[in-house]
Amino acid sequence: MSVFLARRVLSFMLTIWGASVVVFLTLEVLPGDPALTILGIDASESAVAALRQDLGLDRPAVTRYLDWIGGLMRGEMGDSYTYKVPVTELIGQRLDVTLPLALGAMLLATVVALSLGIFAAANHNRLGDYGVMAFSQMGLAIPNFWFGILLIVVFALPPLSWFSAGGFPGWDEGFWISVKALVLPVCTLALALSAILVRITRSAVLEVMREDFIRTARAKGLSRRATLWRHVLRNALIPVVTIMGLLFADVMAGTIVIENVFSLPGVGKLIFGAITNRDLVVVKNMVLLLATLVVVVNFLVDLLYAVIDPRIRLHD
Repeated sequence: MSVFLARRVLSFMLTIWGASVVVFLTLEVLPGDPALTILGIDASESAVAALRQDLGLDRPAVTRYLDWIGGLMRGEMGDSYTYKVPVTELIGQRLDVTLPLALGAMLLATVVALSLGIFAAANHNRLGDYGVMAFSQMGLAIPNFWFGILLIVVFALPPLSWFSAGGFPGWDEGFWISVKALVLPVCTLALALSAILVRITRSAVLEVMREDFIRTARAKGLSRRATLWRHVLRNALIPVVTIMGLLFADVMAGTIVIENVFSLPGVGKLIFGAITNRDLVVVKNMVLLLATLVVVVNFLVDLLYAVIDPRIRLHD
């Protein structure tokens, strides 16, 4: 187990380092002047020179990269050119919205996908199976921003008016009030995820149900339901968990659209505004943060593999 964990940690660290190099090279080293990008082509040479000095762009690239990485290790990301405040403060405020949104969408999608996927597999080629597959097809076909607007029209406007049409009151205003503000965005973001995971779950369960040990369990008198939950589900989880880890990148990208639809002050809206305002200091740190979150989730997925199937860590 120690060798398995050491390899995963090493892979995790190398991936983060590689991502930081790519982000730095793309924004600060490749052809193009970041200071000129921020100020615009109409800026005077003196203003560009002053900003280059302020951002440290007049120093060697290696020195700037090492200073950036050192600052990240100390929790310092520099100051936003647009907002004139530390980037760590901006990101900290936005993560309070984005992380609950992303994790809530993943949790909801997982519950829906496992329930419907197992139900569809248990009723293979029956009406229930066809209904679940139709839901999956519709979930993949409907754009999430359109589905979000539809939820606002139905549940946030009269006569129902169950939820707010947008905005986020903040966790200081009360836990349930804040959760209520995230219900529609979470459902919107979870639609496409659950549609994909339903299909993966159904296929994985059907494949495991054809194995010899399942027929042996049934021959020993184990009920169909007990066989599904005790033997089939655990063996079918590996491909499902794999796809969940890969889909987390789509979840983080999807928050950019969803947060703008529901006017949520999250990371997605922050990075969208930073790109619009050419705030490369925020963009650089935000891109690396999102890459790190995706790598962390996939690292946890690797560890979850070993929990679901101990044979993985033995043969790694």
